[in-house]
Amino acid sequence: MRLRDTQHNDLESILALYKKVALVPGGLAHQEREIDEDYVKKILSSSLETGLSMVIVDGSDKVAAEVHAYPPGLFCFSHVLTELTIAVDSKYQGTGLGRRLFEAFMLRIIDHHPEVNRVELIARESNPRAINFYQTFGFCIEGKMRSRIKNIDGVLEADIPMAWIRFK
Repeated sequence: MRLRDTQHNDLESILALYKKVALVPGGLAHQEREIDEDYVKKILSSSLETGLSMVIVDGSDKVAAEVHAYPPGLFCFSHVLTELTIAVDSKYQGTGLGRRLFEAFMLRIIDHHPEVNRVELIARESNPRAINFYQTFGFCIEGKMRSRIKNIDGVLEADIPMAWIRFK
């Protein structure tokens, strides 16, 4: 497995990864049917032009895990990376692959992006494992957006906004 920066030609492999991860309940906010080539193109262009995106690929250069974030586009938020998403192929869940990728991602921000003072993400209330994972990297819970997520079964749950802040 090899860690590297995302490239435009990773489009098809990332699309396949996202569709697969979306089939797992709580895997991604988007459902599998909501993920298409245009969605992944938007992520790639936003991440590669103004943000950061990294992947871990297997021996055949197939994307096994991907992480990205980018600024929201307004000057007043130019110090913020948001829309953070990490996706790990289900066959690599629990192997440390996601931790390796996310650690490299955060170290890249710390070491090479001094303009970034805040990284934001949202986790599902029903996913304490993810919340704990992000907390190990210094992310703090900033609130609770009650009944914001509608699960496939119709049950509503809270979104938990979290952030890492360079200067506290």
